[in-house]
Amino acid sequence: MSILIPTVKSDSRKATETSFNRLPSLPSWFDDILGKGFGNEFMTNFNTGITLPAVNVIDNANEFIVEMAVPGFKKTDFQINIDNNVLSVGAESKSESQENAENFTRREFGYASFKRTFAIPDSVDSEHISAEYQDGILKVTLPKRDEAKKKPIKTIEIK
Repeated sequence: MSILIPTVKSDSRKATETSFNRLPSLPSWFDDILGKGFGNEFMTNFNTGITLPAVNVIDNANEFIVEMAVPGFKKTDFQINIDNNVLSVGAESKSESQENAENFTRREFGYASFKRTFAIPDSVDSEHISAEYQDGILKVTLPKRDEAKKKPIKTIEIK
């Protein structure tokens, strides 16, 4: 049995890339990679200084589903692209507020961004990928081509 696991890699330019790999089920290794026990909803790649959202990858019979925990963004903050079997998901959000009073000026600002890339298998029908954002969860649905869908087991009768 094999499962689809996202892994994080860094290249010489310190860009962050995630790819799907088919590996045997290794629960303790998987927990280590995803930072179990840290108590955060985000993983941090300390080598690059980039905060990455937590990701679930679900392999159903008809589709892959990628779920990302990305609270605090608006739908318009996201950019999702596919190019040469690489799915790129990113977001950027800026906020600023200023308050003036008699003896002080207070100015606060915030900035959040991330970008994740996923190498997707040829079995994905890239023309029908869809995405939705609700309650801080971005859900990207990658339907499988008909020929890649699991077919029911057929029992052969012996004559």
